[in-house]
Amino acid sequence: MTTMAMKAKTINEAQIGRIARRIERAVDAGEAAPGLEDLATKAGLSRYQLLREFKRVLGVTPKEYAAARRLERFRGELVKGGSVTDAVYAAGFGSSSRAYERTSRDFGLTPSKFKEKGAAEVIHYTTVASPVGRMLVAATARGVCSIQFGAKDTELVAGLHDGFARAELVRAPEDAALAEAISGILAQMSEHPRALRLPLDLRATAFQQRVWRALMEIPRGETRSYGEVARAIRKPSAVRAVARAIATNPVAVVVPCHRVIGADGTLTGYRWGVERKAKLLKMERLAAS
Repeated sequence: MTTMAMKAKTINEAQIGRIARRIERAVDAGEAAPGLEDLATKAGLSRYQLLREFKRVLGVTPKEYAAARRLERFRGELVKGGSVTDAVYAAGFGSSSRAYERTSRDFGLTPSKFKEKGAAEVIHYTTVASPVGRMLVAATARGVCSIQFGAKDTELVAGLHDGFARAELVRAPEDAALAEAISGILAQMSEHPRALRLPLDLRATAFQQRVWRALMEIPRGETRSYGEVARAIRKPSAVRAVARAIATNPVAVVVPCHRVIGADGTLTGYRWGVERKAKLLKMERLAAS
């Protein structure tokens, strides 16, 4: 394809999705991720065009996407109970030194320590009534790791099991640290909230962390569109990636994903139900008025 033809060619989000899946298949097979030149050639784009469009849609470069996928696969292998050596090669790291470097930097733990923690994590949790239904709050020794809303305690506990399949879950309704966290969270939904500074234990990519920090900067009583959040993190074209990061927020209210709405002012979706989203916003606006 000529350079002029490349300049004229455009690429849509579905095509970027197919390119991302190609990267995923290679990583999941323990192979080297296809390089930028290879990806660009098959897409009929220049290297620059592919890099620009991939970042626009997903918020990261193809190389960063492959690295995150490889790290997640490595983490999954450890959590399943395999040896560190097996996990290194199943994830396609090629050498244990590279795996140790990445996990120590991104998780703050060596692979062996991460495996140990993943298999023996103790999470205390309890369920209480809230203004928007039953609420579950769970915490590790490092901080709150899950806040969920639902109609029944059984569905909330099942959701916690799904998210922390290998952890030891301990129901602890009298736990002092949980009681303090619950008091602060409920205060955020009342008419007289106080400052909330809970220790959190959130496992997330760097991009998710940036999005969640931006949400925590939205003042009570106000909302932002997905596009405004994308601009706040200096990724104005990564609206869909921002939406995905918001959807994966594990700690409702503390990371206020309910304050993000559609560009036209509609409430759009909410993991815990649009009715809860509307009620949370209404309570915050009343408190702020």
